[in-house]
Amino acid sequence: MILHAATIFLSAFLLFLVQPVVARQILPWFGGSAAVWTTCLVFFQTALLAGYAYCDVVARRLRPRTQVKLHIALLVASLAVLPIVPAAHWKPAGSEDPLWLILGMLIATIGLPYFLLSTTSPLVQVWFARVHPGRSPYRLFALSNLASMLALLGYPFVFVPLAPTRAQALGWSLGYALFVALCAVAGWRSLRALRPAAILSRSGGAEDGGEAREQEAPPTGSRQLLWCTLAATASLLLLAVSNHITQNIAAVPLLWIAPLSIYLLTFILCFDSSRWYRRRTFLAATAAALGVMAWTLADPQLTHELAIQVGVFCIGLFLACMFCHGELVRLKPAPRHLTRFYLMISLGGAAGSVLVGIVAPLLLPAYFELAAGLALCALLLLWQVRRDALVFPALAFAAMLTTLGCGVWGIVEFYDGAIVTARNFYGVLRVQEYRAGSATDRRSLIHGTIMHGTQYAAAELRRLPTSYYTMTSGIGRVLELRHPSLTPLRVGVIGLGAGTLATYGSKGDVYRFYDINPDVITVARRDFTYLADSEATIETPLGDARLKLEREPAQRFDVLAIDAFSSDAIPVHLITSEAVAIYKGHLAPGGVIAFHVTNRFLDLVPVVAALAAANGLQAIHIADDGLPPIAARSDWLLLSEDAALLATPGLAAFAKPIERHDDWRLWTDDYSNLVQVLK
Repeated sequence: MILHAATIFLSAFLLFLVQPVVARQILPWFGGSAAVWTTCLVFFQTALLAGYAYCDVVARRLRPRTQVKLHIALLVASLAVLPIVPAAHWKPAGSEDPLWLILGMLIATIGLPYFLLSTTSPLVQVWFARVHPGRSPYRLFALSNLASMLALLGYPFVFVPLAPTRAQALGWSLGYALFVALCAVAGWRSLRALRPAAILSRSGGAEDGGEAREQEAPPTGSRQLLWCTLAATASLLLLAVSNHITQNIAAVPLLWIAPLSIYLLTFILCFDSSRWYRRRTFLAATAAALGVMAWTLADPQLTHELAIQVGVFCIGLFLACMFCHGELVRLKPAPRHLTRFYLMISLGGAAGSVLVGIVAPLLLPAYFELAAGLALCALLLLWQVRRDALVFPALAFAAMLTTLGCGVWGIVEFYDGAIVTARNFYGVLRVQEYRAGSATDRRSLIHGTIMHGTQYAAAELRRLPTSYYTMTSGIGRVLELRHPSLTPLRVGVIGLGAGTLATYGSKGDVYRFYDINPDVITVARRDFTYLADSEATIETPLGDARLKLEREPAQRFDVLAIDAFSSDAIPVHLITSEAVAIYKGHLAPGGVIAFHVTNRFLDLVPVVAALAAANGLQAIHIADDGLPPIAARSDWLLLSEDAALLATPGLAAFAKPIERHDDWRLWTDDYSNLVQVLK
């Protein structure tokens, strides 16, 4: 029992620890986009499906001795791909489809080890049932999910503070080698206790609550479809909620881990014992939670309420997954059919992840999949309670009406005033028009939930810098300080938005806008005129700015503005000591790096100030309250080696004190701490 439990525990721990370890390594290559995690989840769920399918085939078709020999041979072969460090040739050049590039890199780097780890839980449970006839193996599934959750929760609080990213990958590789040895021993030990094949058809006895199981016969197609649908609904909600949270806060592992840990916790509780899933309580609570989540998603007044958003969707995800996984456990078959049961669970998990990670971005113009997932869960709830006491179908029907109604409300709100919408790997763009035809007719570019530039239609106003970029903002003041100049200016901007900063350009100047999202470049040139109206020469290289700057010769920028935000999510790889060193190498003598750190949820001022000090730069903080509707509140940090420049009255008079935290650890490519900077 200890050998089987230890093998499953270690495999599940490694299986889920590798997810943030690998995602953290490749996140900077793809602009820090939250979609990197969604794409990784598609791979993980699909690889899990392949592993469970393998288990189902070998357990049903191969003799026990052949099973063990085949599995050990694959385990030994998988050692050849260690360590799990992605090769540099996978870094994007800028024109590739990031989704397929990420999937290809994951297959090449961790494909075989991850596949074999995913086979361990069901296969070892088969070996356990062979060695211990009459005992239920399903609690081992709960153990595997406990190990998975410990790995995920331990990652941000234990592994990140203690070890840099590369060391994490090397440590994981050593752990995997230990797992290979342990799994091989468990396989050989199981052969000592061979039993007739019929032994696996016995029920779980007392540990299953003594329930009589008609599933001793092969499960029907409709029963397998229901297993798959329940698993798919939970998986779809997991990814959709993860998308919703990370798109509006930050694309960092801590926030990815929270929904996935909740998802795993429900597996642990439901498969550990029937006492955790109090069916009547959870049916009513799930119906209420679906309605509350749908309302929170649709109501625009709640969009920027961090505590409400995180609280509602994390609690709601827990209740919805308890319903889905609790119903799965109620329908679980006898141990002889457990590989088919797990295969259907993994098929549903993969289907849910593919719908959110691949299908939705292709078919839906915005993040409507969460609203659709809530409605689907309400419909599934109604189906499951159709024969229960009348109150439960009534609650489920009310939940279904609420989710559908709020879904329609959210779509109407999204399109109200929108003249352009676009969605791709990097998020959802929308061009919103306000007061069309009036003297204050204006357009705004909205990325996620945050405005990224506004332009007035009137001829006398359309070259006016607005929002975070007015002449009283930090970037506006430093650009105005540089004019007039005897020599043309070179200005770099990481993050194009609507192209507002181009309005500061004079004849002979070069404004070089870096953007990773091709749709942003298209919208800025087609739906706004800042770029076309500018007197400066405009350049718009496509690709992740940091990778571009690493490969380019020194640009000798007089000003380099770091303004790459997707909603309130921060591409953390652009705010590290290594990144600032790259920026510094592209500055002209006396050049300025301008960090835009306006954020509702994160206080990045101390972080950037520490980065400046570590790179031998002076820093000042200029906060501008702005005057709506022309201006928006903004926070800019200006960094330069030229202390005299930052001390000029045109800047120093508007600087505010910087609160420093000398006990904070410097942010690097291997370390960042979101918890420290939460407001």
